[in-house]
Amino acid sequence: MYLLELAGEGDAFARCEARSAATGVARLAPGLASARGIDPRRIRTLAYTHRASELIGTCECEVDAARLLLELAGIEREGSVRVRARRVRGADVDTQRVERELGSVLVERGFSVDLEDPDHELRAVFSDSTEQGSAERSSGTQSGTPRDGICTLGWLAAASRRDFAARAPTEKPFFQPGSMDPLLARAIANVAGAAQGKTILDPMCGTGGVLVEAGLAGAQVIGADTQWKMTRGARENLAHYGITFNLFRGDATRIPLREGSVDGIVFDAPYGRQSKIEGELKPLVEGALAEAHRIAPRAVVVADRPWSDAVEAAGWTVEDRFERRVHGSLTRYISVLG
Repeated sequence: MYLLELAGEGDAFARCEARSAATGVARLAPGLASARGIDPRRIRTLAYTHRASELIGTCECEVDAARLLLELAGIEREGSVRVRARRVRGADVDTQRVERELGSVLVERGFSVDLEDPDHELRAVFSDSTEQGSAERSSGTQSGTPRDGICTLGWLAAASRRDFAARAPTEKPFFQPGSMDPLLARAIANVAGAAQGKTILDPMCGTGGVLVEAGLAGAQVIGADTQWKMTRGARENLAHYGITFNLFRGDATRIPLREGSVDGIVFDAPYGRQSKIEGELKPLVEGALAEAHRIAPRAVVVADRPWSDAVEAAGWTVEDRFERRVHGSLTRYISVLG
């Protein structure tokens, strides 16, 4: 069993993304999830999971309980170690005391301490029992939370690479206002199936942000956009990060690819509710959804509304849907389709 330390404001969406790198992902506590198995290489590509650890056990959200849990645990390891304690979602615990107490237990059991480059890292993560306010809601059901909080102990197995800030939209060679941030772009690419040996298509690629993240996650990427300006800019961005790509100017409702030729499709549909824009937008999204269903078995669609009727008419089933509030007048709907 593994412990997943989640990132971001929405645990449900983080768990959804984590399923691209782990099996049996389930809610454990606010900010935490459990998993039956992990792919360490895929864990490193996740946006909304910080770390995965081999779970030793769980106990009450108290320092003494954590110490007792470690004292009773069987440890088939040797070498150097360091202890890292973390609080999530408002847990009230002295992390420095935790590290001292657990470190002393390990020293008593024959481990040496190496804070810089240890053979093993023991992680103690404390979570509060109540959910904090979130900008995200999921249509899925939620399980209960521990009444008095929880402490989890585990041996670090894999950590995600946290280099997203270097790829912020304004840091790319080609930038347009409203470009998706790399964390969300990576997450939806992962949910769509981006990985080594997989092909991801974005038929409304814009500046290529999702394709950049899908490519860095190991996927082959294909993109299209109706504007030459965007395809040229996306090419510049993808080349900047050394990603092999296939880009062309094209209509998302008529993609020149054969049925079932890609593994996953991602697109960020245009936003707008004015009558003129609405009249152009509805047939575009309906056509893009139908074309996506022809080309791929899975899709992730980001939009300013659910587009439920269009999704159903195109033959898709909604596997999950998430709402992420951007600001007072905009909520993003992320629909996972299969």
